[in-house]
Amino acid sequence: MLRALGLSLVLALAWTSPAAWAAPSAPAFTLRLLDGKKTLDSRSYLGKQVLVVRFQASWCRLCVREASGFERAYRKYKPRGVEFVGIQVQDTPGDARKFLQAHGATYPAGLDPTLKIANRFGFKGTPYTVVISQKGKMVARIHGPADEARLGKAIDPLLSPRPRPSR
Repeated sequence: MLRALGLSLVLALAWTSPAAWAAPSAPAFTLRLLDGKKTLDSRSYLGKQVLVVRFQASWCRLCVREASGFERAYRKYKPRGVEFVGIQVQDTPGDARKFLQAHGATYPAGLDPTLKIANRFGFKGTPYTVVISQKGKMVARIHGPADEARLGKAIDPLLSPRPRPSR
């Protein structure tokens, strides 16, 4: 009986369309940026750019250790059409600004003090990084460490290959 059930499950999965295996859609969000002047709307990136969303906090030791690497990844991928956004969770505006300044962050950043946005992404703790494709699909959800190499593995397949220099 158990063997037949297992076989049925395998066959059902084999006949499931590949679309059923697709990455889940990212929830849309708007974020008031810490500069106080702008609002980021995630829907404006659909069909245009890859979006990397990093949930982080000034009090998170791993976030502090990885902050400069996240900034380097932003600078590396920004010219290739990838947007990064830092979402400071459970932080005060002052602490968030100090964190960003201390690490030379130039990417857009805003606050989510009550986890309203974070919880919609399946947040379970900091750091949490989500890579969203041009089609609005969450193609990578990284709980914990997300160094430059790990980010690159998630981002690079979404981008057009760089033109090779002519000889």
